[in-house]
Order: sequence, then C-alpha cells, then structure tokens
Amino acid sequence: MEQDPIIQKETPKKTQPVSPSFGGGTGEASTGETSTGVAFIIVDADHLDRVAADMSAHFERMLGRRIPRADLARWTECLAQDGGLREGDHLTQVVLVHRAATKALDHFVPSLFATEIDGQAFKGPLGEFVFSAPQTEPDVGGADLLCDALALALEQPGTKHIMVVPDEADYDRVSQLLQGAPADRHVTVFAMQPMPEGRFQQDILGYSLMVALGIRGEEV
Repeated sequence: MEQDPIIQKETPKKTQPVSPSFGGGTGEASTGETSTGVAFIIVDADHLDRVAADMSAHFERMLGRRIPRADLARWTECLAQDGGLREGDHLTQVVLVHRAATKALDHFVPSLFATEIDGQAFKGPLGEFVFSAPQTEPDVGGADLLCDALALALEQPGTKHIMVVPDEADYDRVSQLLQGAPADRHVTVFAMQPMPEGRFQQDILGYSLMVALGIRGEEV
C-alpha cells in the first residue's frame, strides 16, 4: 500500500533535536505499557508564521526590546499542553502544511521546511514529536491539504488528542469537518480570538507563542 505523504507511519528519515535542549527521537512509539497513545498537531504554517510576525512586532513596540525568533520545539510542547497532552510516552505527529512557494518559517527556529523540519523528531517530557511539512500543489489550496490531514488524523487508530491551527478564514470549514469527529477524540482548535463554538475545545494560540518567543508574564 502506498504511504500517505501527510501522516507518517514509519521512522522519519532524520532524527535529531529540533531544540538543543532535547535529545533525538526515533519516530516510533514505545511498545511498553507506559505508551499513552497517538496525538496530532495540524498547522497552517503560513498562518502561524504571520501570527508570530504580528506578535513579535507588537511586543517589540510594547516592551522596547528585540523579540527573538520563536523556538519551534518549545512552541510545539506548549501547544500540546494547551491541547490537553500531559507528561507520558506519547507519539505526536506535527503536520506543518505550507504553500509550495514558502520554503521556510521567517519567525521560528529551525526554519527551513525541507532540510531542518521535515522528517525531524525530538523527545521531551510529553513524549516524542515527529515533524512532517507537506506543501500544497498548484491546484490544491492550503485549506484542502490541512483538512485532508485532519480527516486522516480523525480516522487514525489509537488517536486520542488532535490540535488544529487553521487560518481563521478556514475556521468554518474545519468546524464543519469536526462535527463528525469520533466521541473519543479530544480535539482543540486554536485561534487568536474566541470563535463560534463547535464539537471541540477552543484555546488561544497566542499563549503558546508568547512562551516560544521568550515573552515573560511579568513583562506584560
């Protein structure tokens, strides 16, 4: 059977730390009794990068200091916690959907999709995070690819947590797709402001980005 390029089913081609604070991963969930299931983080990466740019510009004016690029691994872990993931031997697949013209994230480290992000993995207290970075085809929009990844995650056996970061222009389409989500899936949709309710949890995207950008609570 041909492997779907969006959802990884095998060990990634490269396994090295995304953040210097973490060791390299294997891309495979533990087979021991402590394994606590599979999770997915599905992101419109172009939208995420725009939000990070806006937040950086805002807080640089507000705080009067330079805001560094966001730590991608730190952001991923913070978002996972906001989405209900807790410490354990989880395997989380992080799918960063992006336009073919977008070769890198401008406001995150690491940044290059093809050589620094796609196929990489890291381990931390929440388990292992494995990254893929599918790009849109000329006749396929970003929303189409994100929704395809989301539909696959909803069907994936053993999935317990799903976190989605769509462009807010695509929120209604994502919400409609999630109306058919299985009852045992814990789904959280992230946006920069409260959105119409659906059959899922909501959370604010800015909280995890503030941490990843190095903005301390006492500063604001």
